[in-house]
Amino acid sequence: MLQSLQQWNRRAGKWLWALTVIGIIAAMPLGVMRYQMEKTSEYVEFVFDYRDLLQVATYQAKPLDFLDAQLEEMKAAGIGTMAVFESTLDELNWAGRITLYNSAQAAALRGEPAPVNENYTYVLFTEDSFREGLGEMIVQTFTRAEIPVRPWTYAGRTGLVIETPVEDASVKTMPPDPIAMKELHDRGFQLLPRLSDRIRPFDAELTETMLANFKALGIKRILFDGAAVTGYADHAEDKSLRTFGELLKEYGIGVSAIENLKTPQKGMNTLAYVTDYNVARLYSLSENDSMQMSPDAIADRFLLAAKDRNIRMFYLNSQPLRSLDKGGIVHSLGNVYEAIRGSDDAEGAAKLLEEYGFKIGSAVPFETNHAPWMKAVKALVALGAVAIIALLIGVFAPALLLPSFVAGVIGSAGLYAVSSSILEQALALGASISAPTLALVWAIRRVQLHTEGDRRSVGGQWNAMQQSEPSRSGVGMFGGQWVFTGLPAGRRLTMALGLYICTAVMSLAGVPFIFGLLNDITYSLVIQQFRGVSLLHLAPIALVTLYLFLYTGTSIVDNIKKLLKLQITVLWVVAAGVIGVVGMYYMSRTGNAGTALNVELLFRNLLESTFGVRPRLKEFMFSHPLFLVGLFLALRYRAAWALFVIASIGQLSMVDTFAHIHTPIILSVIRVLLGLGLGAVIGLVLIGLWQVLEGVWRRWGTKLKTALSE
Repeated sequence: MLQSLQQWNRRAGKWLWALTVIGIIAAMPLGVMRYQMEKTSEYVEFVFDYRDLLQVATYQAKPLDFLDAQLEEMKAAGIGTMAVFESTLDELNWAGRITLYNSAQAAALRGEPAPVNENYTYVLFTEDSFREGLGEMIVQTFTRAEIPVRPWTYAGRTGLVIETPVEDASVKTMPPDPIAMKELHDRGFQLLPRLSDRIRPFDAELTETMLANFKALGIKRILFDGAAVTGYADHAEDKSLRTFGELLKEYGIGVSAIENLKTPQKGMNTLAYVTDYNVARLYSLSENDSMQMSPDAIADRFLLAAKDRNIRMFYLNSQPLRSLDKGGIVHSLGNVYEAIRGSDDAEGAAKLLEEYGFKIGSAVPFETNHAPWMKAVKALVALGAVAIIALLIGVFAPALLLPSFVAGVIGSAGLYAVSSSILEQALALGASISAPTLALVWAIRRVQLHTEGDRRSVGGQWNAMQQSEPSRSGVGMFGGQWVFTGLPAGRRLTMALGLYICTAVMSLAGVPFIFGLLNDITYSLVIQQFRGVSLLHLAPIALVTLYLFLYTGTSIVDNIKKLLKLQITVLWVVAAGVIGVVGMYYMSRTGNAGTALNVELLFRNLLESTFGVRPRLKEFMFSHPLFLVGLFLALRYRAAWALFVIASIGQLSMVDTFAHIHTPIILSVIRVLLGLGLGAVIGLVLIGLWQVLEGVWRRWGTKLKTALSE
């Protein structure tokens, strides 16, 4: 029975590799479609927060004149869109539309004593036209909140009395200021309304009226303010998100998704689905960054966001600050303008983006194509992913090769019925772990073949090739010899380069399974994210280490016995501590939330400006060079096999580059190829230095030993 299973496994191995190749080929059209999709959104949009501008203006001697001048500056700088929030009485007060008084202030205004037992809000419109444009909106808002409102006049000016304190009235949310939107539209600005879920209950009729007004003003997109999108709180009861989404589709209005929120806005996924993913990703430059960053640093950040993360909208903030050093109120408006339009010394963001191929205008969504053949092709990709995962299992447990494939197919069918997205992510993660691990196992076996000989099974007979220095062989930790002298340096170099290239190609075999299985637009928009990045960064390292320690030697059992018999010394404890610290730092650098040192950030910017695309530092400066050096040395010194563990970092990192699905696929290809090329150059330099040092040691080491012995 066991022999029969082994025979089936040997036959199945070839078929599983064939299925893996079929899966890779099937994924290619899906990769081409993603590349084409990423080219359909070329416009980038600069948006300024109008509420911030109003706040800055309130600290000026002549607020309205300042506001008018700054709007002209923004148009000249290239800022074409203004974000308009849902209004409050405070914001209308900042804009000069109304004046607010409490009961005591209103009485003092009339020359009367403060009333007893009354704390109301008195609203006085600064112009009659503002009463016509805003009065009905204010009355409707407070009437919906069951707060009485009545007319009021003073000195020939009309107003309202709202029977609630100013503190309470000022936080009631109203639709965006229609007067401000009309004025900004007439000045040539595109508008980006910021809606919230604070106006409750959700009123479909009121919302439709508002969207109709938006369409009349040429509004193409809205942005949400707060923790949830409009309609989320009432969705469970009356499906308000679907109603709102259908209204947005009817009026041709899309939504914006803010990048890197700590907590995604609730309801965004549902709304994006209902609107057929009419979504543009938005990067927000904080008030502090707009004040503290230099203009060229802001411009570089915007360029990086657009080309590396498919960001199409840039949201600009500002704030008034008291400065003792400058003796007055300061703001970042000038800094922001220079960052967009540039200066005599540096190009601004607008120019940099245009040079890269983007156009300044209104952001548009990516165009997606759902061809009928995609499901069948995706099924082949999934089958190939199951096959490569089974091949990895077979490396460590050969008897489970065929059973694991059968179980994987059955399990995938069952999981597909529960959640297709979970299945796709699980298979993509498994394939992305399997490919670099299998590649390095293959590289180790090739090195074994050229040093120890053909050992088809763990625990087989030693058949070392050209053991010209038997005196140097010994039992050691793994058994066998530690120095192999059969291959000259030139031959080892060409073999190392060949293995370096072939291993990289095998590792990259995991990439088609990522873009083939995770080809939905939701991943490019980061509405869904590829989970398991931490596991991807750990599993290949652990598996390659396991293979080196347990599967390269006389037998697994013997290797385990030797490991258990090792004496733990202080040096081992210190080494374990160092490895632990390095591991923690390594894991802190994984994922989108990873941190980088200031020196590294400067080096990254240098790489970006030199190559246009920044290769990954840990690949070309660390892992790839040491892998090439390790391959060269491993063909002579057994101890160099330990460098394959470091090599696993670079191999998995290449695959992980494509796991950042919001990054354009062509950019990921260039980044990986640059890393491999630069890594090979640095590795060749290190090999040359090694050869020089080894020659010096051979020449002077013997003389030194002789002198010491005498």
